[in-house]
Amino acid sequence: MTINSKTRAALLGAALMAAPFAAAGDAAAADKLRVCASRIEAPYSTAKGDGLENRIAEIVAKAAGREAEFVWFDRAAIYLVRDGLDKNLCDVVFGVDAGDERVLSTRPYFRTGYVYVTKEDGPKLGKSWKDVETSDAMRFAVRFSTPAELILKATGKYEDNVSYGLSLVNFEDKRNKYTQVAADRLVSEVADGHADAAIAFASDVARYVKASKTPLKMTMIDDDFQPGEAARIPLHFDQAIGVRKSDEALAKALDAAIEKARPQIGKALADEGVPVLPPNA
Repeated sequence: MTINSKTRAALLGAALMAAPFAAAGDAAAADKLRVCASRIEAPYSTAKGDGLENRIAEIVAKAAGREAEFVWFDRAAIYLVRDGLDKNLCDVVFGVDAGDERVLSTRPYFRTGYVYVTKEDGPKLGKSWKDVETSDAMRFAVRFSTPAELILKATGKYEDNVSYGLSLVNFEDKRNKYTQVAADRLVSEVADGHADAAIAFASDVARYVKASKTPLKMTMIDDDFQPGEAARIPLHFDQAIGVRKSDEALAKALDAAIEKARPQIGKALADEGVPVLPPNA
């Protein structure tokens, strides 16, 4: 079909009129920080938006001159990169380990590690992973496939805790489904006296330790876990924001925002009760 001069002029006029609206739409999109978020990953992310990472996402977004826009998923956070970030449904994932090979990670916004959770008058556990073996504590609440579970194996306490650990997920089959012990359950088991201690990543449990009516304490475990001749297994981790590997400009902008928002991030961590390690300590 041939477009005559009158039609061409009309189309050009329409395009010129539409251009400001398109530009406004692009600007609005640029003002949003699309955050991949799980509805079921307490204490980090919840459907109410009151998780630790929800709060930090809003702090960092504001420092970057943007507004956090949460893109919600009904699956555990371990799936956010595959199901959200990689499919371009959202642009950032909070709480990845610095250096996570799946993403381009920002500079860390906090660092913490694995802790013992015990009653104030509970079993004596020092700061070494080896204390599990020498302590009179026998029943430990841990999450599956974590350094905590490996500590039990290395200290000869794993076999005695297998059935107990499975009971924390109602003996649900783990083979073809992601199954994990809820973070609040680790703490309540200790508070209620069902477990002598829990071994957990500090930010997983800090909120619940702080809120417990039974006086509990967290003791940071030294980062020297090397069972036998095996390679050292880290117990302390830097937590960062993950973006797509092609989003270098976004990563740099978030790096700057993290530095700008250090005091606010620190306050959020303190409010949560998370024991932080350098550079945040």
